[in-house]
Amino acid sequence: MNYEEALTYIHSTYKFGSKLGLTNIKALLAKLGNPEKNLPVIHVAGTNGKGSVCSMLQSVLTAAGYKTGLYTSPYIQRFNERIRIDETMIPDEDLAVMTAEVKIAVEAMLAEGCTHPTEFEVVTAIGFLYFARESVDVLVLEVGLGGTGDSTNVVDQPLISVITPVDYDHMEYLGDTLAAIAGEKAGIIKPGCPVVVGGQMPEAMAVIEARAAALEAPLLSALSDTVTVHESRLEGQRFSAILGGVDYRNIQVALPGLHQVDNCLIALRVLQELPRRGNYTISQEALYQGLASVKWMGRLEILQHHPLFIIDGAHNLAGARSLAGSIERLLPDQPVTFLTGMMADKDVKGFLEILLPRIHQVVVTRPDNPRAMAAEELGRIIDQHQGSGDITVTVVPDPEAAVDKAIELTPENGVVICAGSLYLLGTVRQRVLSGSGA
Repeated sequence: MNYEEALTYIHSTYKFGSKLGLTNIKALLAKLGNPEKNLPVIHVAGTNGKGSVCSMLQSVLTAAGYKTGLYTSPYIQRFNERIRIDETMIPDEDLAVMTAEVKIAVEAMLAEGCTHPTEFEVVTAIGFLYFARESVDVLVLEVGLGGTGDSTNVVDQPLISVITPVDYDHMEYLGDTLAAIAGEKAGIIKPGCPVVVGGQMPEAMAVIEARAAALEAPLLSALSDTVTVHESRLEGQRFSAILGGVDYRNIQVALPGLHQVDNCLIALRVLQELPRRGNYTISQEALYQGLASVKWMGRLEILQHHPLFIIDGAHNLAGARSLAGSIERLLPDQPVTFLTGMMADKDVKGFLEILLPRIHQVVVTRPDNPRAMAAEELGRIIDQHQGSGDITVTVVPDPEAAVDKAIELTPENGVVICAGSLYLLGTVRQRVLSGSGA
């Protein structure tokens, strides 16, 4: 099996849908010799901020000299982004080898009458196999969906569990109340294993606290009452804070958006606890260096400057609120062209209600995904939502052509911001960076 054949096989399993539950992934991993066993894992769940927290942890641990695995989803531009060690994506050859082994294991499962694993289960098995073969010192493992029945939750004894802020998302799978969603996220908490918790709404926090207490899992808050933000710019944040009894001065985080300060506090709390959970030493130099050099594709990422073109992973209500706040603080006087496409199963109207007051014109397109809303339908929703408003809506179904149109319509002092679906960002990113849209 070569790289192209591996991707074809992986993507062919999309038709088996998304199913929560651990029966299939446990059977698949057993066929592979249980590579997930004995991996030292930091397990990260939540609604927003998971990826940023994971990238911060990976960057600091790599700077500290540890061979650090990172498993995230989905990818922005290239599949290999999902499985990394330090700053390096899984090589094509290794992905092909691991996929071939997983395919054999799947076929053995099917011969025994098991249900076919989903795409996420297949990819998770590939990741575990690769990280085990490479003997990583620590694996930063991002939950895909929820927590309790997520394929990553086969990890029995993580070093630390992490729950970033919980909000409404994936309600068709996780429930339609904040308590139900928090209950799914809290499913990653394991007996006696510490859990670091970011700022939560009371309804979600009550559920998390109850789960942690029932399992005698120490609950570690990542909140600080003494945070001073010195700078918040598109190039990143600089702040000071006292957290867990430690005084951090002039921390620089190379990720834009004020919400990244909160994400950084979560990462810092995890890094405080980690040496108590294993043979890890993180110097102040590694801490500051890792945070100052952290990279996370598609999070208020600047692709070009003339006109300014930014892509952001906001695709739900919490993400929209963060993006709206960033526009107000970082781009208060610049006319915004909003390039967007969304999944039909998202709260499209709620998302737009938050962002449209900050927008001057909209270019609507359709992400390349079966769940995507038609560009024409999204355009009609925007027109209906604004009533007699003066926001111009331009419908361009092809995403690459939509990039060109957004740039064409944006004045030199303006900014193009693309958000609404992670499945759109890869196409847009490639188009802009290739110079085709300039």
